[in-house]
Amino acid sequence: MGSSTLLARWLLHAGDTRAIAREARGETAWRDAVAAADRVAAALLDGRRSLEGERIAMLVSPGADFLACMFGVLRAGGCLVVLSPVHPPPETLYFCDDAKVETVIASPELAERVAFLAASAPSRRILTTTALLGGARAAPSIAADPGDDAPALQLYTSGTTGKPKGAIITHANLAKQQELLAEAWAWDAGDVLLHVLPLHHLHGLGIALLSAIGAGAAAHFLPFDPRATWEAMPRTTVFMGVPTIHMKLLAALDEADAATQARWIAGARSLRLITSGSAALPVTLGERWRAITGAYPLERFGMTEIGVGASNPLDPAGRRPGMVGLPLRTVGTRIVGDDGRDGDSGELWIEGPCVFVGYHGRADATRDAFVDHAAGRWFKTGDTVSRGDDGYIKILGRTSVDILKSGGYKLSALEIEEVLREHAAVSEVAVVGLPDAMWGERVVACVVARAGLESACTEDALRGFAKERLAPYKVPKQVVVMSDLPRNAVGKVIKPALVKKLG
Repeated sequence: MGSSTLLARWLLHAGDTRAIAREARGETAWRDAVAAADRVAAALLDGRRSLEGERIAMLVSPGADFLACMFGVLRAGGCLVVLSPVHPPPETLYFCDDAKVETVIASPELAERVAFLAASAPSRRILTTTALLGGARAAPSIAADPGDDAPALQLYTSGTTGKPKGAIITHANLAKQQELLAEAWAWDAGDVLLHVLPLHHLHGLGIALLSAIGAGAAAHFLPFDPRATWEAMPRTTVFMGVPTIHMKLLAALDEADAATQARWIAGARSLRLITSGSAALPVTLGERWRAITGAYPLERFGMTEIGVGASNPLDPAGRRPGMVGLPLRTVGTRIVGDDGRDGDSGELWIEGPCVFVGYHGRADATRDAFVDHAAGRWFKTGDTVSRGDDGYIKILGRTSVDILKSGGYKLSALEIEEVLREHAAVSEVAVVGLPDAMWGERVVACVVARAGLESACTEDALRGFAKERLAPYKVPKQVVVMSDLPRNAVGKVIKPALVKKLG
């Protein structure tokens, strides 16, 4: 049996006949999911004692198969790199090459999307979930024994250097997050999570799914569709979303007839908890939810590198609109001003057992992200915050203008700029975020055309070019062609001035 706390909680339910997953094809019991994960682990080990932290990539549809493959990788001592069907081939290849992935697990319906990965590396293999999970097999013997310090996830997150970095998250990080969120949000085995979030993102994978699983709860997997999500609420207890999802749900509610509205509202009121994260929830949306359900959605502060660091209380009476609440137990916080002194306004630094190990193969980026101090090893979040007299934290914005938050995703403006610069008609480009009620920030690319190629430098052409090379949520929502870009004395683009110019 694996010794990590994360795996111990998983294996606790090895004989449980309750459902762990609900999806379009039906329900899967805990005991069947645990047994399936053991088969995956045995197949991956193939006689070895442990994968010893080997990175295994996964492109598997949300549901019981995802859980079985994920925990199968972890049981075998591997570290999971979660891929997404929305990523274009260049990004998927970058993740796998950077992580030195030799094995990719894919759902049959998604296998074509990763077939090219085998051709790009002769030793790389593609395994389907059908091959790993299908057929009757004898109970496997698993020798792998990953400890709490073993790497569990390598999730890619954008940074100011342009290319995404692989954040290494350990078994201990995830287990502590399960413990803290069970405590803060009162997860228990009777809960059913309505899960519509992407699983390559820590919000959907660690904060939502693994929190439910750690408490022995079930997940109702559903591809996000506003009407279907409303209809599923009465059969669940917890719903987690990002502001864009909340806006689309409320827009669908406004468009529905009176009878449908009444049914949907009754379903939403039956939920014990609605949360919002990954970006600031516009207060107008929060107040709409309060009018519908009687409770303002629970907002919290989290990111890939730390999980959830602060949260509003479970009791709706204590939630503060526009605030992310108080630090969770075991989470240390410092607010550091431009002068390097602690205060009530400045950059938020986090310390504690949920903080990730560092960035894979990026000693420089890891070193830059942390400050070692006598009181601990502090992670610099890059978020500017303020703290009220009651201790509640308010996120004021990104410390760096090159990190944008759009639709619940953290994006690198520099990464997007690098792609657009590859277009033959683009001379210069600067990407900024403008406030947007739907997306949090609307990604806008400001470009200067190459002389003589002005006719080819159009919004449609550049957005089409970006769609072939970037995930959909990274593609600029708008392209503005300009004659020049505002710069300082040394030629650096002044992005705040650009934002002001765009209005």
